[in-house]
Amino acid sequence: MDLRKESLSQLPGVGPKKLEALQSLGINNVYDLLFYFPFRYEDMQAKSLDEAVDQEKILLKGIVASEPVVSRFGYKKTRLNVRIMIDNESVMITFFNQPWLKDKFETGTDVAVYGKWNENRRSMMGIKVIDVHDNSVDSVYSVNKNIHQKTLINLIKAAFEKYHDQIDTIVPAYLRTKYKLLDDEQVVAGIHFPKDEEQSDEARRSAKFREFFLFQCGLQSIKHQDESENVGIAEEYDQEFVDKFVQSLPFTLTAAQTRVIKEILSDMKSTHHMNRLLQGDVGSGKTIVSVIAMLAAVTAGYQAAIMAPTEILAQQHFDKISRLLAPLHIRTALLTGSLTKKEHDFIADDIKNGKTNIVVGTHALIQDSVNFKDLGFIVIDEQHRFGVNQRKALRQKGTNPDVLAMTATPIPRTLAITTYGDMDVSRIDELPAGRKKIETYWIRSQKVEQMYQFVAKELAAGSQVYVVTPLISESETMDLKNAELIYDKFTELFGKKYQIGLLHGQMPNDQKEDVMKQFSDKKIDVLVSTTVIEVGVDVPNASVMVIYDANRFGLSQLHQLRGRVGRGDKQSYCILISDPKNESAVERMKILTSTNDGFVLAEEDLKMRGAGDLLGNRQSGLPEFKVGNPINDINVLEVAQEEASRLFNDEKLLNSPETKALKSFINDEYDQLNNFD
Repeated sequence: MDLRKESLSQLPGVGPKKLEALQSLGINNVYDLLFYFPFRYEDMQAKSLDEAVDQEKILLKGIVASEPVVSRFGYKKTRLNVRIMIDNESVMITFFNQPWLKDKFETGTDVAVYGKWNENRRSMMGIKVIDVHDNSVDSVYSVNKNIHQKTLINLIKAAFEKYHDQIDTIVPAYLRTKYKLLDDEQVVAGIHFPKDEEQSDEARRSAKFREFFLFQCGLQSIKHQDESENVGIAEEYDQEFVDKFVQSLPFTLTAAQTRVIKEILSDMKSTHHMNRLLQGDVGSGKTIVSVIAMLAAVTAGYQAAIMAPTEILAQQHFDKISRLLAPLHIRTALLTGSLTKKEHDFIADDIKNGKTNIVVGTHALIQDSVNFKDLGFIVIDEQHRFGVNQRKALRQKGTNPDVLAMTATPIPRTLAITTYGDMDVSRIDELPAGRKKIETYWIRSQKVEQMYQFVAKELAAGSQVYVVTPLISESETMDLKNAELIYDKFTELFGKKYQIGLLHGQMPNDQKEDVMKQFSDKKIDVLVSTTVIEVGVDVPNASVMVIYDANRFGLSQLHQLRGRVGRGDKQSYCILISDPKNESAVERMKILTSTNDGFVLAEEDLKMRGAGDLLGNRQSGLPEFKVGNPINDINVLEVAQEEASRLFNDEKLLNSPETKALKSFINDEYDQLNNFD
């Protein structure tokens, strides 16, 4: 029997109203009910009075020493008082609004009471009376106003009683044996009705793996389907030509870059449809990796395209790529929205006829007027800045072209495994040799004069300065520095000698790009800005980043802002101005001043703030798990991913009878993952 198709109305006492109440918790069938797990347990092990801690919820056992007395107070409110002898001490137990419990207390009999202990009064506020022989743990469920805790518990008990022998085990036997996991019936019993903490822990361990494994199988299923339906292009590139180009570069590639290039080129040569995410910290050299891959595609007879989120980034890519590839007689073109119709049509015509080998552009690349002769390789820079449909539209310009998505935002392993589980992930975890570490300092606002003096010294040496603040204009509700006020202050201090610029998100896009271009062209010396500074903007002469109210930002965002400097030969600096109000904020400042490693910071940020705060609750990309915590249980998550990947790469095992229940479950339950982005 498929319990996912078994109606809850089959359970006693479940009518239309209760069905609606259960559905409000996301419980739509018997399977959902059985796998609606408690979020915590209450310990039902009795304690002695010596062990009792003030305000702790505990179980006490004793002998009823007095007749229970029920009194009324207020409007329809009751108080039940009864004395119990515990460890030769008389303890008053009080229950509010539970007058029916009077019948549970008979003088001279044993009783067990669960409640909150008051050490000062040596008394307890009772919550419930427990079976005196019960030493188990009590499950506590997440409920709402539509359904009570007790009702839900009774329904789960009824469902388990009726259907326990029909619970199919989803995780294949070979994995349960390998990792000593329980079957699904044991998992359900051990989580809902544990006899002790040990049984609960064992069931939860199995449930965590089960949950992560099923999710990863869902992602692998999508990936498997994509690869079978979309056979990729086998790009027979000229290895010798590519090697000569790499040897001609004025710098040596890092070991990490070399490893990543090998992974990408291997994908390109195979019929496997490449869908790879390249993540690398600020300044790790992702661009040259993409250039080498695009060059390989061109030597295989295909066109390549790179799409950037803004014109200024597209222009930077074009300048760098055309400079590197011009000696090889490879034709590159820049396609942006600011071109005239005549310029656009001329470039589009060359792309269509195959005269252009590599096209660098913005969203303009996906216009209907742009058609490629034979697009074989796509690079999407800062891929999170583009919507699903935009990325899809670019892919459709070719016939299953290989796709390399790049991001300068270090992604914690947790997010990489869950959010990008359907992609192959390459990681550049090493900075080029000789790159100077950005020296980072944290000062409190009363020492801001020292910062002004330091900025004056750097400006006198010919450097440029970024100054970042969280707000555009003064706020009545938040005591934060704002861009307009700081702009006025820097103009007052430095305006006679230097050019001060202002940049914020409420400016029109063309005005923002103009300000950034002026800063890039050294026409602005100090740029006061909100956080709209473009990721990837390359201004080698900028050596100082000042960040006001740094405690308002997460570690990853601060690291991204810091990465705007340190792009040239000069020693660069980041000054954090912050008056943290709690230990967590102080810890963030200390972590940032201690490391320049974006991956370390991303992991710490995720631990400290959680995925919702790190990436925004609705766009966090981290799915909700019922039992496992992907941050705390990262090791289980990684094992689950490895096993899911191994299974889907083994056709014989995947199609064996042992995985029949698993495949059926994935097909039914994970259809929504096709829309997961």
